[in-house]
Amino acid sequence: MNDATNTMEFNAPGRGDSENRKILSQVYASLSEKGYDPISQIVGYLLSEDPTYITNYNNARAVVSKLDRDEILGEMVRLYLGLV
Repeated sequence: MNDATNTMEFNAPGRGDSENRKILSQVYASLSEKGYDPISQIVGYLLSEDPTYITNYNNARAVVSKLDRDEILGEMVRLYLGLV
């Protein structure tokens, strides 16, 4: 049983910044080309893991499923805090 007073430790496995950057760039471009706000759509996907936030155009929906959301969110927090 999990004691709610203890802090759980979370470690996301690393895929590599360059692969994640490549995937996000490709998805961003596909969303832009289709006229969507790519930042809003990617944020919606990262928060919900609902693939319908991502267009099928250029196979972007299949490509984005290769991302590890926890890894991306961890990288975003590190970047925001200036730890990268």
